[in-house]
Amino acid sequence: MAENKTQPTTQNVAEFIAAIEHPTRRADAEVLDAMFRRVTGWAPKMWGPTLIGYGQYHYTYKSGRSGEFLATGFSPRKANQVLYIMPGYADFQSIMDRLGKHKLGKSCLYINKLADVDLDVVAELVRAGIDDLATRWPVTST
Repeated sequence: MAENKTQPTTQNVAEFIAAIEHPTRRADAEVLDAMFRRVTGWAPKMWGPTLIGYGQYHYTYKSGRSGEFLATGFSPRKANQVLYIMPGYADFQSIMDRLGKHKLGKSCLYINKLADVDLDVVAELVRAGIDDLATRWPVTST
């Protein structure tokens, strides 16, 4: 079976964040990094060229496909910050209702800038995502 396209790398997280050109996006990434570290207790690791991940989990699907992936994290993209809550946001509507301005994908939360959301609610969402993920797959530090 094919491996995941997104794999952990040795790229330095602090250097990656410092190289973000847009000043608001860079400042928001610094705040998110500190928040993810505080909430998870884990040091970040780069996954692929643009994902900053905290923790990881091993999965095996019914199909037999298995692999490792980040437990939670974010990616500072040009258009917005993308937060990753695995395996998704379906069970977190009560938290999402208090978040603020955002768009949602299956496992992706799109935030234009942190000023648009309540950071305490983001932290609550990250913690809830990790706790939910741990009920499905073993989650470990990176």
